[in-house]
Amino acid sequence: MDSDPEDYEYEEDIEAYYLGDYASIGSIVREVLPFELLATVGGVVAGLILSGMTEELQVIPGLLVITPAVLGMRGNISSTLGSRLGSAIHMGLITKIERNPELLNNIGGSLLLSLLLSFVLGLLGHFMTIALGLESAGALTLTLIAVMAGLSSGLILSVIATFFAIGMFRFGFDPDNVVTPSIATIGDIVSMFMLFLSAKVVLAI
Repeated sequence: MDSDPEDYEYEEDIEAYYLGDYASIGSIVREVLPFELLATVGGVVAGLILSGMTEELQVIPGLLVITPAVLGMRGNISSTLGSRLGSAIHMGLITKIERNPELLNNIGGSLLLSLLLSFVLGLLGHFMTIALGLESAGALTLTLIAVMAGLSSGLILSVIATFFAIGMFRFGFDPDNVVTPSIATIGDIVSMFMLFLSAKVVLAI
C-alpha cells in the first residue's frame, strides 16, 4: 500500500521543527550555559566547605582520602537519577509528584545504591590508606562517615531531583539538558556539607 505524500510532508515539517528549534545549537547553548555557569560556582562553594574542614581532616586520618570518592559517587548516582527522571517525564510515565511506581522505584534504587557504595567506599578507603602506609581512623569510623553522608545527601538530592526535573519540564525546559549539571552541582555542595556534619557527629560520639 502506497504511503500518502502528505504523510511525508508532515514528517518533514516535524523534522524541520525539531532540528530548527529543539535540537539547534543555539537552543542547546541557551538552555545549558546558565546551568553550567552555576555548576562552576557550585564547585567553588564545595571547595570552600572543604577548606572549612581542616580540623576534621586532621583529627580523622583517611577522611581526605574518601572525600573525592564520596563526591564522585554522589554525583554519579544523582546525575543518573536525574537523567532517568527526565526520560520518564518525556515518556509520560511521571507527570506530577505522587506515589508513582516509576518515581518510587527510581528513588529507591538510588538510595540503595548510595547505601551499598558508601559501605564499600568506607572499607576501601581504610584498606587503601593502610596499604599505602598511611594512618587511618579505622574501617568503622570511615565507613560510618561515608554511609551517613551518602544516605543523607542521597535522600536530600532525590527530593531535589524529583521537583527539579518536573518543574523544569513544566516551565518548558528539557530536563535532559538542565537536570544533570544542576544536580551534579547541588550534589557536590550537599555531599560536602553532609560529609562535614557526619564527621562532626562521629567525633562527638
